[in-house]
Amino acid sequence: MKKFGVLATTAIVALGISVSSCNSHPTANLKTAADSASYAIGVSTGLNYKENLKTLPGGEANIDALIAGFVQAIKGDSTKMSMQEAQNYLQTYFVEAQAREASKTKEEGDKFLAENKTKDGVITTPSGLQYKVEKEGTGAKPTDDDKVKVHYTGTLLDGTKFDSSLDRGEPLTIGVGNVIKGWTEGLKLMPVGSKYIFWIPAELAYGERGAGQDIKPNSTLKFEVELLEIVKDDDKK
Repeated sequence: MKKFGVLATTAIVALGISVSSCNSHPTANLKTAADSASYAIGVSTGLNYKENLKTLPGGEANIDALIAGFVQAIKGDSTKMSMQEAQNYLQTYFVEAQAREASKTKEEGDKFLAENKTKDGVITTPSGLQYKVEKEGTGAKPTDDDKVKVHYTGTLLDGTKFDSSLDRGEPLTIGVGNVIKGWTEGLKLMPVGSKYIFWIPAELAYGERGAGQDIKPNSTLKFEVELLEIVKDDDKK
């Protein structure tokens, strides 16, 4: 829905509407400079929409319907659908599509976690956080009030990487109590020098709101985290 915001806000057409002139697109007769400018605007607009249309939820976009709605709006014809009706329709359409996608993402995450907890070395805490010890350190464990320095890589369940301190070449320093719940709980399990894998259910991550372009609502996340040190008081300033 976020990527498709341009179409939603312009509200030029409700997709799926039946159009009598679907198969006969108008041709351009470019006699004047204004004709060419008008055509160029159409080309520019079409190219912008081309990529956005690929993200339309609920099925493949009906290009003929979109063009018909665009032409009708340009000509001021609101017989089939007024601007307000188009806006209302699109708002409902995208809200419902997002809800369906969030529900599907939650089901996929729950299924993964149910299977993952049966694997060797995977431990599930009462909150639902899952973790596996890759390397056990010998240092102290941080508390809620501590700041820590970590290296980490975050991925979706399909393997898509959305963040990594390793890629940036610099560890992250952050307060244990200033991160998502799954991180706060997980960090407090780790002695300094440890490397753990965390699988964090949506309710301990970004929940129904998601985060950024990659983390959809209700996403279960995987993090590989190495706890390098607890930052000393003098370093917190």
